[in-house]
Amino acid sequence: MDKAEIVSIAKDKIVRSAHTTMDFPSVIRLAHFIRVPFKKVILSRKNILRRDGHTCQYCGARTGLTVDHIHPKSRGGEDSWENLVTACLRCNNKKGSMTPDDARMPLTKKPVRPNHVIFLRQYVGRVDKNWEPYLFMH
Repeated sequence: MDKAEIVSIAKDKIVRSAHTTMDFPSVIRLAHFIRVPFKKVILSRKNILRRDGHTCQYCGARTGLTVDHIHPKSRGGEDSWENLVTACLRCNNKKGSMTPDDARMPLTKKPVRPNHVIFLRQYVGRVDKNWEPYLFMH
């Protein structure tokens, strides 16, 4: 019906029906643009740890991890991608209810809201090589 065209096929796979056999599509191009709402990565402890590579953002430790508020909740800090980082228990206790500047504990990198495509790239595991040019995965 010319609603889509195959850009790339999956090798060694086919689609069968009662009357026909055709290549299995790996990448398709739609003839008409369909708006898909942007997916947002859910703010959760698990996703904060993933974003930060399961590494303390103060000292680089990889064990005994928790989530720390950069600007403490006791001082009006909120639960947001930009205010939460992975911290080891030692650094979290040392920092206490201070800001990193007050505690003289600089962050290794500034926390940001992850893009859903980048998040997929890091955590989905194996991605079909045919998809990489379309997922910005070079």
